[in-house]
Amino acid sequence: MNNVFIVGCKGLPAQYGGFETFVDNLTKRKINKDIYYHVACLDDHFEDFIYNDSHCFKMKVKEKGSSRAMFADIIALKYIIEYVKNNNILNFTVLILASRIGIFYKKYEKIIHKLNGKLILNPDGFEWMRNKWNFFIKKYWKYSERKMVKYSDLIVCDSIIKKNYIDNKYKKYKKETKYIAYGADLEEVNDKDAIDFVYNFNKNKSIISNSYYLVVGRFVPENNYEIIIKEFMKSNTKKDLVIITSYENSKFYNELNNKLHFEKDKRIKFVGTVYNSLCLKLIRLNAYAYIHGHSVGGTNPSLLEAMAATKLNLLYDCAFNKEVAKNSAIYWNKENDSLKNIIDLIDYLDQDKIDNYSKLSKEIIYYNYRWEFIVDNYEKLFLEGK
Repeated sequence: MNNVFIVGCKGLPAQYGGFETFVDNLTKRKINKDIYYHVACLDDHFEDFIYNDSHCFKMKVKEKGSSRAMFADIIALKYIIEYVKNNNILNFTVLILASRIGIFYKKYEKIIHKLNGKLILNPDGFEWMRNKWNFFIKKYWKYSERKMVKYSDLIVCDSIIKKNYIDNKYKKYKKETKYIAYGADLEEVNDKDAIDFVYNFNKNKSIISNSYYLVVGRFVPENNYEIIIKEFMKSNTKKDLVIITSYENSKFYNELNNKLHFEKDKRIKFVGTVYNSLCLKLIRLNAYAYIHGHSVGGTNPSLLEAMAATKLNLLYDCAFNKEVAKNSAIYWNKENDSLKNIIDLIDYLDQDKIDNYSKLSKEIIYYNYRWEFIVDNYEKLFLEGK
């Protein structure tokens, strides 16, 4: 039996986060009985529970703000070390998601290796590129990634761009790297509760199926909300722009509204969050098109989920998005009227062309990003040399 400890997701069951959805699917879709998962969950109290036939342990973290996840990872590693010792576990792997704890990493690497454990790092995307971080935090993210790459046994990247970056940037460490993508689900939604929820959701928000453009993602500047909203407001479309995000009490929301005055445009609809994955998939399926403004990171989960469900995908033109979607999407940039002109054009796109874009995107998901394929690759990784 190989015990796999996962550190770095906020918790299970998954809500919005990419890592949370990944861990939820990894545990739910497990095939090999020689693997047993232990998942660290961030919380305000200690608690052990079973979810997806996996051992989950909540970590009590007092800290608030951006440092909270880092302290959660440290607490989780301390817990894992004691758990391994107390249960005489001789065969285990620690999978760490994101490069947060570089300043402490060497200390725990020594202990884990002394206990015969293996350390695998998924460094996530290019965190220091995010606008929300100040100069010093960006510097720390770079430092932390370097330290964690140096002291990990294996680096797993969900983006080819990220893998190539790790291989070149840290060539002197001679670390083994692997590319295993993030996943998406092509299965149909037949859940009655989800169908009922979306019916009532659309009714309450005055949303009409196939008559809205959709945006889903964290409400942060690097996801290009300002450009998306501004360009949509200039367009001639009669369809709505439905934005699913956590925006309540957001300083960014007020700043954007003061600048763009989008609340005066009845087509712009901020509708809050939808955490249930089946409900969210139905909302994607019912959209006329999805607008993806993410500009930072590797393989973005919300992009894969849109490609698996939405017929038309309008993506911000950057290397990360093109690596995934290739010719199955329409690309826009930051130039004036770029997105506006695309919206005006595709409002009248032939159904045959729409169907072709949909077919191409589903084929990309099927052959490269199905969860079954991703889970199988991770299980093989965990059992290598065991």
